[in-house]
Amino acid sequence: MASSSGYVTEGFTNPPNYSFPHEHLERVMKDKNRTPVVLVACGSFSPVTYLHLRMFEMARDYIRHNTEFEIVGAYLSPVSDQYKKPGLLSARHRSVSFCTPPALHSTPRRASSAAHICEALVAAAVACTLPTLSCRVAMCKLAAEESGTGLMVDSWEAFQSYQRTAIVLDHFDYEINTVLGGVQTEDGEHRPVRVMLLAGSDLISTMSEPGVWSYSDASLLLLDHILGRYGVFIIERAGSGMDQATDALAKWRHNIYLISQLIQNDVSSTKVRLFLRRGLSVRYLLPNSVVDYIERNGLYLDEGAGQSPNPPSNSDKGKEKEPVNKKDSQQPSSSPPPPTTASAGC
Repeated sequence: MASSSGYVTEGFTNPPNYSFPHEHLERVMKDKNRTPVVLVACGSFSPVTYLHLRMFEMARDYIRHNTEFEIVGAYLSPVSDQYKKPGLLSARHRSVSFCTPPALHSTPRRASSAAHICEALVAAAVACTLPTLSCRVAMCKLAAEESGTGLMVDSWEAFQSYQRTAIVLDHFDYEINTVLGGVQTEDGEHRPVRVMLLAGSDLISTMSEPGVWSYSDASLLLLDHILGRYGVFIIERAGSGMDQATDALAKWRHNIYLISQLIQNDVSSTKVRLFLRRGLSVRYLLPNSVVDYIERNGLYLDEGAGQSPNPPSNSDKGKEKEPVNKKDSQQPSSSPPPPTTASAGC
């Protein structure tokens, strides 16, 4: 399955006018005795919430106090429109004259099984009224800028066809370690950066549910690529147990880091969309700039508008493997990747 480079695929195809964001990537380590790490959170981010941002802060605290890692970069990676969650707010515009203030800006995924486990971090994306150019990416960029923490948004996955998480992580590894040459210590020694997934604990809990996942040999290879080569930081989510679920993943236990929420936060994109459809305020659940963006563009007002014309099926999975009969929350829907089509503009 792996290429000669050790990646899932032999090469990477970049979207038009794409450049890898690295303006906040720390190129010189502060402590040469630590291992440099970059955190990557993949998700729908429809919309991005304060909990998405808090995940990075909780990971920073945990890493600083409990590991030998040093964070040199952190990224949000919004999923492609081809992910086909019901009502996923489009990552693209059709129109250039429209709504978003910041400058924004293929390889199809075939269905497989257990590797999609590491997709469960993906934030649920349901119902919007105005799919627009780069709406989800725009909101992520606004949230990252407002946070002032050096969080970056990579649109590589968003603006092309469906990509497996294993390939997304390979892309980050390639851009950071091959193209940029990794990082350096203060005395000039070059170090490769370790890329790691950042996810909610609903990812872990679904792994241990009987009948949800199909573990074929190919899928286990992909899962091993994600958890074995890269690893994951799991943030506790309300209603998702962690300890028992990790027993099924004992093989990769050394690469799975469980982070408890000391202050429980159960804000989700699904709940935010529900509030918006009911005309309720979502201020202080999302960054102000994201709330303003949603209000300015009238997003998420009518469930069903903006949904994929082809409803998901349970027979096939676009992102590695679809859980069977799972709810929308944080779980991708079943649908083989259709031909790339542009979505309606504002």
